[in-house]
Amino acid sequence: MEPLTEDERLTLRTGAFGAVFLVSNAEPGMLSLLRESFAASGALGDASGVVKEALTTGRLPQLPRDSALEIEATVLPALRRAVEILRAKSPADVETYRSVVLAAAERVAQAHRGKSTSEAAVIDKIRGALAGPA
Repeated sequence: MEPLTEDERLTLRTGAFGAVFLVSNAEPGMLSLLRESFAASGALGDASGVVKEALTTGRLPQLPRDSALEIEATVLPALRRAVEILRAKSPADVETYRSVVLAAAERVAQAHRGKSTSEAAVIDKIRGALAGPA
């Protein structure tokens, strides 16, 4: 396994934290945001190895905040790129990354009154980005 660079770790963080942010933004609300953040942190904390190191060290990613489309345009490519990076440098961790990101997204969706249609649609986009090229 080849070590990840700081830029590569940032890509993994951008994808993971961005996925949580996308799901959270699908159903706005301050109280739900607090519950969702707590739920996501539990799932991201379940990571191990290279994925855990990438998600828990370094600076937080800067995500656009102006529109859902801008956030998506940053996050979905970051998720695809994160999978590519892990495939090249640490193939054994690809599935860990996918499952941790999807678990965090699902926990966020379930944290406040169950998963809504808009949250489910965002999770489908996240799942597609994590699947990589067809």
